[in-house]
Amino acid sequence: MKTISLLLTLGVTFGAKAAEWENPRAFAEGRMAPRATFYPYSSVNEALDANVWKSSRVTCLNGRWAFCYSPNPKSRPADFYKTDYNVSRWDSIDVPSNWEFQGYDIPIYTNTTYVFPVNPPYVPHDDNPVGSYKRTFTLDSATVNNSRTFLHFDGSTAGMYVWVNGKKVGYVQSQKNPAEFDITDFIKPGGNELACEVYRWTDGSYLEDQDFWRLSGIDRNVYLYNTDKRGRIADFFVKADLDGRYRNGLFNVDVKLDSSEPLTLSATLYDAGGRKVYSTDRKVGANETVSFKSTLTKVNKWNYDSPYLYRLVLDLRDASGKTVEATSTNVGFRKVEIKNSQLHVNGIPLEVHGVNMQEHHPDNGHTIDEETMIKDIRTMKRHNINAVRTSHYPQPPLWYDLCDRYGLLLVDEANIEAHGLGVYDISDEAKKTHPGHAEMWRDAVLDREISLVERDKNHPSVIIWSLGNETSNGKNFIDSYHWIKKRDNTRPVQFEQAGEGENTDIVCPMYPPYEWIADYGKREGVTRPYIMCEFAHAMGNSTGNFQDLFDLIRTYPTLQGGFIWDWVDQGFRMKDENGREYWSYGGDYGATGYTHDENFCINGLVNPDRKPHPGLSEVKKVYQDIRFSSDNPISGEVTVENLFPSLSTEPYEFFWELLCDGNVVTEGRFELKVAARSSKTIRLPLPQIDKGADYTLDIYACAKKGDEIIPTGHEVAREQFILAQKDLGATSLAEAKAKIIHDCDNWTAEAAGACMTFDALSGELTAYTIDGKNLLSGAMMPSFWRAPTDNDFGNNLHVKSNAWRTAAQNRRLVSFARDGNSLKAVYRLQEVPSDYTVVYTPLDDGSLSVAVAWKADDGAFTPELPRFGMIITMPRSFNDFAWYGRGPQENYSDRKTSAFLGRYSGKVADMRWNYIRPQETGNHTDVREASLTDATGYGIKVLGLQPLEVSALDILPSALDPGLIKHQQHSNDISPSLRDVYLYVDLAQRGLGGDNSWWALPYEQYRLVGKEYSYSFVIKPIKP
Repeated sequence: MKTISLLLTLGVTFGAKAAEWENPRAFAEGRMAPRATFYPYSSVNEALDANVWKSSRVTCLNGRWAFCYSPNPKSRPADFYKTDYNVSRWDSIDVPSNWEFQGYDIPIYTNTTYVFPVNPPYVPHDDNPVGSYKRTFTLDSATVNNSRTFLHFDGSTAGMYVWVNGKKVGYVQSQKNPAEFDITDFIKPGGNELACEVYRWTDGSYLEDQDFWRLSGIDRNVYLYNTDKRGRIADFFVKADLDGRYRNGLFNVDVKLDSSEPLTLSATLYDAGGRKVYSTDRKVGANETVSFKSTLTKVNKWNYDSPYLYRLVLDLRDASGKTVEATSTNVGFRKVEIKNSQLHVNGIPLEVHGVNMQEHHPDNGHTIDEETMIKDIRTMKRHNINAVRTSHYPQPPLWYDLCDRYGLLLVDEANIEAHGLGVYDISDEAKKTHPGHAEMWRDAVLDREISLVERDKNHPSVIIWSLGNETSNGKNFIDSYHWIKKRDNTRPVQFEQAGEGENTDIVCPMYPPYEWIADYGKREGVTRPYIMCEFAHAMGNSTGNFQDLFDLIRTYPTLQGGFIWDWVDQGFRMKDENGREYWSYGGDYGATGYTHDENFCINGLVNPDRKPHPGLSEVKKVYQDIRFSSDNPISGEVTVENLFPSLSTEPYEFFWELLCDGNVVTEGRFELKVAARSSKTIRLPLPQIDKGADYTLDIYACAKKGDEIIPTGHEVAREQFILAQKDLGATSLAEAKAKIIHDCDNWTAEAAGACMTFDALSGELTAYTIDGKNLLSGAMMPSFWRAPTDNDFGNNLHVKSNAWRTAAQNRRLVSFARDGNSLKAVYRLQEVPSDYTVVYTPLDDGSLSVAVAWKADDGAFTPELPRFGMIITMPRSFNDFAWYGRGPQENYSDRKTSAFLGRYSGKVADMRWNYIRPQETGNHTDVREASLTDATGYGIKVLGLQPLEVSALDILPSALDPGLIKHQQHSNDISPSLRDVYLYVDLAQRGLGGDNSWWALPYEQYRLVGKEYSYSFVIKPIKP
């Protein structure tokens, strides 16, 4: 029996009596050596069925355990593990779970700063909660007498002591790595007691400073399994490679036995249809390691678009031919290599369409069920995501099985981050206690790397190993790199902190500026691919300039994509005192006494319940593997390019529509078989195009047949070609012959049953009636401000451009007078030295032309504009919004490639996306016209004399804007207006940005940094 006992005395350095939980060398006392994930079965049929919880050899220990929470080690029940200790009055708790979600202690979110004072390897003694767990299990005499019994934890917790029947079995650390103990000598027939003492903080917590919620407890599966005393399969390593032509499979499996007598081992490989494609027997001696090798011709290859799996069954038999133990695993044949400075899978360069993913459940913390995993995979695959980085620790074992089955590529990352101890420019003094450099941490760091590789080595979905995250690179990581390369020669290894140093096979930076990415792409002589381990920070309303990034990536072969930060908003479901639901983030739960990083955990493409954000549509479009292009789309000639590595386009049906001014005039469908990594050009039967109108050609690729992940008819790719654009500036308008009247307080204009009222003292349009019905409930006002997005906060727009926050309200009317057939209002902006002018021209069809201009004073400093437009306030009853522009989802100048030009409609109440921290929402770009109407058909229509940006909301920016700091604001703090709705008619709004959320600006072309802007639109009354 091989166990690891790394519990060494640190002597003079840390004192002879250092507790295990403050000793970097104590992390695996009594623990078995790490191994691959597999389960023992009593027959080949059981192994083929592969249902672990139905195995006669496996006993699940999940369920209710006796539990005692103690706020610190001193107050814990120190003797609870003894068999005569009475726990009948204890509470009970679910295992697996985090005790913070079972009514104990406080969830704490922090990004880089440790929750406790930094003094490695020491952690607090006064505020270090301890959970004492206890349960019983029953074993029959045959199991105890004829088997070996092992206790398995899928996660080791921050630090955990384990006892069986009052005897200490061991002590382990590492929340996200498994721990396994041979408890054969500790058990007895009948009832047995298992006791676990779990610490919230240990020295191991210095290696677990990931950007996530700090939660505690036994939060992964716990089970027993038993094996025959004569022998067992201790471990095996499957290498299912391809030959140099990527056609034949190179099958190799090394099997390590733990046995006391000669046995026979067979290895059988089945294809997906259950047919044997390889089978062999070997007589093996005690404790032998056996290798099987074979070349299989024309194997079905595994890749993300065609995850073909074989099934390997290992059967260990005695001399009579009876099974001693059987086990199985999925096998996928694929080759991962770096050649020509690119990452290849099966000989094809890979474009990584990736996301980072934390372990997160909206109600259960870090305890994830299969349903949630399937929901993640389903949503990812439906949005063209092909890769996941397990940031920043190994996920539960089931996740890897599902990724093997459904086809997701994994960068599997070690459970190591010491961000709070420093990442860059570490001093020599700091290196003495830093995990990346100090000798005292070497074994702990290496153990986490070994546990990662050994557990997940047989999964075809794992294509890259990652040494960890945001920890200063030093000798310990260099040693880890070389260990992995020696152990597994089939996968590359990456480490962001290695930069372009010796211990990374991939240059994998996080959040590089656009210019840095371009510089690497242009460089000659590089030997490694450039794949961003983190980019496109999706915090709040973000994911701007995503298309721009991939336009760059697709320009240079060595640039191969990256992993968006991140997949899911790390918020938890909460209700306020009024029963309104909201999502929590850092600083909630009364955790304000601890360090926290507010909503910096809300960076996902999906909500905590996996509801997609609007930005995910943009990701889907940019990530699509079927792409359409045309040099002359008006001719109907379109090239269909298939970038899938394995699949042809045969499983997809293509649809097209020709739209004139947003209305479908003709449509069709076609089938086109394009081989993987190929393209074909077709000609669609388009009619003659009238260039005096807007014409667009929309093309879609949809799944012909569905499955449990992708439904029938699901759209996998889309493109829109603009064939002709109407000159909006040449729009024909009615004559300016309305009757204009002035009295002491107001100007009025009347035409065609409409009456417009302008306040003579403010220069504002205050009423607009048709058939005596007022369409407005407030004055039409300038609009310069938006509720800051998280990216705006990050790049300090809310401070730098603060003058625009109240510039509209504080403007001073210089003059308001008739100017021919128009009324002209001239204002002086007090906060920003500039002139602002609005010219109203009433038209004889009852409509109103509005021309707006702003010009800064020569030489004056003018901060960047968040937006330039106007707000039209209307009664709440005008709730039906329709627009001809980009949609249906909200879109912005730098996030609109997925939003097609078309005609859309909806309720105002549905236009606002409820971001977890309230912020700017609901915008639509390239709008030609928009309307708000009530149930009776009355309303207004706005026509742009150039493309507009328009939104219709039930709330003002001021209600979404917390001010100069975020103030722990949540969606339940926001109440829509009960009286009004607001139509925002803008020339433009600042782009969203998204390269990061702490300093990066939107790209220059998406910012409003000019010294003057002007635009025009027409308001038309609508009546039934």
